[in-house]
Amino acid sequence: MSRKRKELPILEQIEITDVAAEGKAMARVNDLVVFVPWVVPGDVVDLKIRKKKHHYAEAEAVKFHKRSEQRTEPFCPHFGLCGGCKWQMLPYEEQLRWKQKQVMDALTRIGKVELPECQPILGSKKTHEYRNKLDFGCSNKQWLTEQQLREGVPFEPGIGFHISGAFDKVLPITSCALMDNLNNDIRNWLYDYATAHRLTFYDLRAQEGFLRGIVMRNSLSGEWMVTVQFGPKAHVEASKEAAEEECRSESLFDREEALQLLEAMHTRFPQITSLMYVYNPKCNDTFGDLDVKCYSGTPFIYELMEGLRFKVGPKSFYQTNTEQAHELYKVAREFAGLDSSAKPIVYDLYTGTGTIANFVAREARQVIGIEYVPEAIEDAKVNSEINDITNTRFFAGDMKDILTDDFIAQHGRPDVVITDPPRAGMHADVVATILRAAPERIVYVSCNPATQARDLSLLDEAYRVARVQPVDMFPHTQHVENVVLLTRRSAE
Repeated sequence: MSRKRKELPILEQIEITDVAAEGKAMARVNDLVVFVPWVVPGDVVDLKIRKKKHHYAEAEAVKFHKRSEQRTEPFCPHFGLCGGCKWQMLPYEEQLRWKQKQVMDALTRIGKVELPECQPILGSKKTHEYRNKLDFGCSNKQWLTEQQLREGVPFEPGIGFHISGAFDKVLPITSCALMDNLNNDIRNWLYDYATAHRLTFYDLRAQEGFLRGIVMRNSLSGEWMVTVQFGPKAHVEASKEAAEEECRSESLFDREEALQLLEAMHTRFPQITSLMYVYNPKCNDTFGDLDVKCYSGTPFIYELMEGLRFKVGPKSFYQTNTEQAHELYKVAREFAGLDSSAKPIVYDLYTGTGTIANFVAREARQVIGIEYVPEAIEDAKVNSEINDITNTRFFAGDMKDILTDDFIAQHGRPDVVITDPPRAGMHADVVATILRAAPERIVYVSCNPATQARDLSLLDEAYRVARVQPVDMFPHTQHVENVVLLTRRSAE
């Protein structure tokens, strides 16, 4: 006989005092730190403990006694369920204040290095319709609330965002204000078309179903790219070799039905300048290794930035807030302190599609870009070519394997290193190589101040933090970018 699980307590009239990671807020009850979603500092609530450890707990607010004066009305009908914009109930000015505090808390608590005064965070000019990309999944089962389940609401197909903890379901989205409203028109039309024509939606458990997903991108040039992802008609148990053969043969792909859908979309939405599609019978939704075909228009769109054009394809990585990315890159360029007369050598680590590398190339003798993804490196080379930039060189491979002492001896010691690593930060071997290369300046762009702080502590033996500039790329979310300038101590 199993032991009865101990009922965790309700904490009454607790004031929320701070923000925390993952978009949650925080309260302190005696020596216990409690993390709570969907509340803001100043709220006074009753908290139902859901999980308890020795020094912290996770809880949900079950009753509000007082709502914070900081609160504002969320603008999204899916707020509280979608999970994508957890800070909508905070005025944007307050979001910026708390983001700057999170940056400095991480650098102070984790980095433990001497810091200058933080420059005021750069807020996004747009707080709505700022994204240039949205990715929606299709599922034969929509996500239902506990109340809907109790009421016996049946599962219906849906197009929307995957919900954490429910991999096989999506929350149907009728309106998303993070991208131009055309995204809503296209997505809602696709759902209506699919239901009217009795098309099957993807079953993530059985791994079969016709309509699997849709990715929408737009650009400042006014172009739109839509990529529709299709799945197999039926799931077949097969070896890896057989599955790969299936990918090539597309034997379970209902091509005729797909082409009819694409023609209807092309006719209904002439604004789409690049209509793409991909057949994906794999176990996951990624299609970087699959053949994406162009149904109409061009297989790419162009993004514009400060007189430069960047070619963006269906597999390309590009910052999802274009206008704020320009501000971010301007900060990185300023921190790099490039003097065109001195013609410095710049290393752009984790270069992606070479956006930063090409952005700073005009003020450098040479820019060396390194990136793990080969397709991104090919995009970077193309972006240099279409902008008549001839002083960039790009290399694909694992950063710790490419960036070695021999590589630096062959291509020249960098005067400036610009690094923009993924959330995990830089590998310790990469940090060690940078220290041996001894550039005059390091510009560290980060989407995760915690791992950035860890790396700053490793660089502290030879570099000091000279400037700190947070940049908000994603309004209404907990995410924040941070740019740090490090200068060599021996150069002071």
